[in-house]
Amino acid sequence: MMKWNTPESLEDLLCEVVGWDSRTGTEGEIEFATRILKKILEMHYFQENSSHIHFHDAGKGRNAVTAYYDSGVTNKTIVLISHFDTVHIEEFGGLEELAFNPSALTEELKKRITDLPEDVQADLKSNDYLFGRGTMDMKMGLVLHLHLLEKASIEKWPINLLLLTVPDEEVNSSGMRASVKGLLELRAEYGLQYELFLNGEPSFSQKPQDTNYYIYSGSIGKIMPSALFYGRETHAGEPLSGITGHYMASYLTKAMEFNPHFVEEEYGEKTPLPVCLQEIDLKEDYSVQTSHHTAALYNVFLMRQNADDIMTIFKHTAVNAMAECTNDYKAICEREGVTPIGDIRVLEYTELLEYAIKKLGATEVEGIIKNAEADDSFDERKMSMQITDDLMRICQELAPATILFYAPPYYPAVNSSNNELVRDKIALTKRVLKEEFNVNATQVHYFNGISDLSYVNYDSADTGWQSFKNNTPVWGDTYSIPFTEMQQLQSPVMNIGPFGKDAHKLTERLHKESAFKYTPFVLTKVIESMFAEVKA
Repeated sequence: MMKWNTPESLEDLLCEVVGWDSRTGTEGEIEFATRILKKILEMHYFQENSSHIHFHDAGKGRNAVTAYYDSGVTNKTIVLISHFDTVHIEEFGGLEELAFNPSALTEELKKRITDLPEDVQADLKSNDYLFGRGTMDMKMGLVLHLHLLEKASIEKWPINLLLLTVPDEEVNSSGMRASVKGLLELRAEYGLQYELFLNGEPSFSQKPQDTNYYIYSGSIGKIMPSALFYGRETHAGEPLSGITGHYMASYLTKAMEFNPHFVEEEYGEKTPLPVCLQEIDLKEDYSVQTSHHTAALYNVFLMRQNADDIMTIFKHTAVNAMAECTNDYKAICEREGVTPIGDIRVLEYTELLEYAIKKLGATEVEGIIKNAEADDSFDERKMSMQITDDLMRICQELAPATILFYAPPYYPAVNSSNNELVRDKIALTKRVLKEEFNVNATQVHYFNGISDLSYVNYDSADTGWQSFKNNTPVWGDTYSIPFTEMQQLQSPVMNIGPFGKDAHKLTERLHKESAFKYTPFVLTKVIESMFAEVKA
């Protein structure tokens, strides 16, 4: 008898799983793997085949979890992907204790309905939505995959399913990056043929008040070209005897923000314009010495371009920006009758690293890098800034200089819009939703929320990722991406998940009919349609 096969049972399971607080970087995220293991073991199939459940070390005590249903009749396998971490809940304020209790939170919000935006008020009055952290993003996706796993094991579906649920999607995707190796190991151990990577991220609105239901044949990429601006320090009373990092940074930030040269358009969809996500003054204390070292992180979205393509555009932009900065600085010096300090160099991190090794030797440079990485107060982004800054500090003869580097995370774009199987399943999804539920579904070629699908199906001919490796200061120690292994996972990708609204907000909410009725139905139909292909 199936436990999770009715709308009511699916809602109960969701509320239970949401109740397991698993915010990224917390003990709850660590404990979640064990809790979901126990939930999987409630299925009779896995009580008899517990060896089909595996943990995959994602670092910092966290584990990704796989559960493999073996049909016994084929090696063809669908991989069901989800993440179980959630973002934090500071915006909940006095409602924090209810953030992981969907039923109670929904009822409490009804009591405070007049304090909420009109669209939220309308959704509360409709009783069509369930509120709570993780309801939409994305524990319902995991619940749907548990439902499919149970259904397959009881009904003995003639196709294999491999559930994969991971931690840390919301920050660095450590869980999915660690799972790539696990997917290859499981493929070898069981002799599997991966037919489809099927993610369960929710249907995201494309604009405010958008209630359309979307299915996705790819996932947008994201990369973070960054820069260290290393000027020359001086006393504030003699400002033109040096040049500040902030002055230099202002030119590149102006050139980077909203720069159309980074924008791509595919299938009528466009990447958002780049923006600066963070600018940090690396001067640690207050004094009348000017701040000569500053760092900035820029957000760039991708479709077809790789890390090498972006670095080429980034360097061209930086060279032009620093030339403008130099010219303006020289003009000011001429006006004030002061001798300028010189032109601003633009170097890639790999060039700075090579210079430092020639100057100091590989051993000393490695020690500088390890020292920055050992600081527990730094995340991978701050480590990247610090390493670059530390190398420039011992190579100050290069200043003034702008050093270009990559800061984690990097999500390569992935797309299967032209794949025959994906085209067929999207057409089937649209037809089933319309005929059975009168729901119009729209295909989106690149999921706009960033997803773990970025770490499968990487172009086997692409070598542009080497630019990322060479220009990422923390590469290989605290951050890496298994590009060569990803290139071995050459199967199409798709994303079908429930409809929801306001991910990462207090008003995050899940559309109940979508979650508990028509998305499980259409997922079943999509997988059942592959039975005939297996038999054929």
